[in-house]
This record gives sequence, structure tokens and C-alpha cells, in this order.
Amino acid sequence: MAGKVRHPIDTAALERYITEHVPEIKVPLDVKQFGFGQSNPTYQLTSPSGSKYVLRKKPAGKLVSQAAHKVEREHRIIHALRNTSVPVPQAYTLCTDSSVLGTPFYIMSFITGRIFEDAAMPTATPTQRTELWKAAVEALASLHRVDPDSVGLSTYGKKTGFYDRQLATWTQICALQAATTDIETGVPVGEIPHMSALMSFFSNASLRPKDKATLVHGDYKIDNVVFATNEARVAGILDWEMSTIGHPLSDLANFLHPFVSASMSSRISTSSSSSSDKTAVASVVSHPSFLPNATPGLPTPAQILTWYSAAAGWTPSAEDVAWACAFSVFRLAAICQGIAARVARRQASSAEAQKHAAAMPLLGEFAWELVRREQEKARGAGAGAKL
Repeated sequence: MAGKVRHPIDTAALERYITEHVPEIKVPLDVKQFGFGQSNPTYQLTSPSGSKYVLRKKPAGKLVSQAAHKVEREHRIIHALRNTSVPVPQAYTLCTDSSVLGTPFYIMSFITGRIFEDAAMPTATPTQRTELWKAAVEALASLHRVDPDSVGLSTYGKKTGFYDRQLATWTQICALQAATTDIETGVPVGEIPHMSALMSFFSNASLRPKDKATLVHGDYKIDNVVFATNEARVAGILDWEMSTIGHPLSDLANFLHPFVSASMSSRISTSSSSSSDKTAVASVVSHPSFLPNATPGLPTPAQILTWYSAAAGWTPSAEDVAWACAFSVFRLAAICQGIAARVARRQASSAEAQKHAAAMPLLGEFAWELVRREQEKARGAGAGAKL
């Protein structure tokens, strides 16, 4: 829901730019800011006729990481996918001239439909819940089927060594984020728990899934999907800033996160944190509605993998999915650490930022638990087991 503008922009300068470069969008504009958009401030633009558009821009100020906030990549991929089966917004313009709004931005169409901020979809019937989740799985598979070369994205990323690059990138970014100090207190954000041990495990190439290269969204989850208003169909996929050519398991593991992390709810409830802190953190990292049989109509992870395999044309192994899910939890911890760094520098772009920042240590602990859990399974299965 769009509302109060928390990060003001120069509306007059924006209207001048639009008049010159995007004449199909009429001015003057009514500007509101969305509550979502942890990394890049996101605005709703409404023209005099009532037509709506969305503007995404980099945050103001010195950025902790130049690898994040890639609005240019978002624009490039949604424009490239415009004539494929992947549902994306229409891209209108990319402005890299920082003199207009202070930082680069792009404008895309506003997609009318339903966004479920709660992935358990409490307002849906059990049948609808199943159908909507299946539609989201099949939309992801449609992305993974696109040949990057065929849509002009051959240079969008490397086709080998995805997890090697992820490790190198996150190691560098996490070091910068951990060292970021609060501008008022001087206290550093700090490392993700078990950072060294996690990096040691994930760096073992013999344990990783074999290379496979497709276009990947980078943050595929239910609240980044807009569903059609009255049918179980994906009308649009949002938030492409972390997209690249990479391993499709990275998207699949991110999508499975609510099921993987559901068991964290019991740990949060028994922690020493205050009741309000527990509620805030739990809303970010764990959802008891995803515990087995807790919510009628929610598919099981096994059902999701079956749907995905049928639609994508390949079947990942259980061991590879487990590895990818552990890495995905670590990666989410790193993302939350980045939000904590932006909170420390007063650059956070979402009202939810404090919750995500507080979730970082819990996610780090849970990533290490998943690694140890799979290591125990491997020891029990014998030397031939992957983990």
C-alpha cells in the first residue's frame, strides 16, 4: 500500500524529465511511497487520468555496497523479458542522470492485482491457496526456461561458477556491512553468527550442487509476485535487482524458505527477548503457518518440487535442495545484515527495516543449524553421502 513519502524526491524535476522522455505519462503527478522496497525506495506515480506507474530509485547518500541497489539491472531484465511467457511489468524509462532525482531510477507500469504480504495467504480458501502457489511455481519455472541469449541477456551473468561468485561477493559485502557503525552510537553492526564456519562449509566445492545456468530472479518469493485479481494466475513478478544468470536452485531455495524456517518459531518464542521484539522478528524470519499440516491448502515442499520439475524440465536432488536451502538462509542473513547497515547509516527505505535488521543473528544461527543437520544426515548415511 502506497502512502506517506518518507524519502522525498523532487517532483518538479521528475515531471520535467517525464514530459521530455516519457510523453505517454501525463503530468502533474501525485506521488506516494510504498512501504515495501527494503533496498530501493519505491514510489507510486498517479497521473491526472488516474493511471498509475511505479518509480524505483537507488537510495540517497553513500552506499555501503555498490553490488546492491541495481535499478539498472531491474530495468534491463524486465525490458528484455517483455515478449516472453514470464509475467513482468512494462518498462518505460531508465534514467542514469543523477542530477534529476539525486540517484538513478526507472519507471515501470503498475500491475493491478493481489499481493500477499503473508505467504500463507490467510484470505484465500484452501483450494485457492493451492492453485496460487502452483501458479507461482510455474511462473518461476517459466523464467528458468528462458534462454538468456534469445532475449539479449547473454552478458547478464556468467554461465559457470555461480556459487563461487556468490561466496566471493557475500564475503566481501558482509565484511563491509559488519564494520558499518551507527552514526549516533558508533556501535558496529557486527558479523553474522558462525560466519567463518559457514564460509568454510559452503566453500567446499565437493559438497555443492553441480553447475547449472539459467536466468534467476534472485529474490523469488510470494510477496514479490502480483496475482491476477480473480484467478490463480501470476500477473507480474517484481523486485529484480538481484537477478542474474545463475543456478536455478538459488531461486527455488529462496521460494521454499517459509517451509524451511517454520521451525524457528519455537526458538523465538522461548528466547529472552521482549514480547514485542519476538513478534517483530518472528514476522520476518519464521511463520508457524508453514509447519506441516498447519494451513489447509498449502503445498508441501515435495509437492512444490514436483510441480517445478514438471514445468522446468529438470529434477533437482534432495541433497542439492538441502544445500541450497542452507545457503539461502545464510544469504537472507546477509541481506538482513545489509538492512542493519542501512539502519545504522539512517538510509533504511522501509518501515519494516528495524525488524529485518534484528533478524540477522537468528538467521545466522539457523543457517549453521541447517548445515550441521545435513552433516549429521551425511554421517548417518555413510561416506557416499553428499553432505
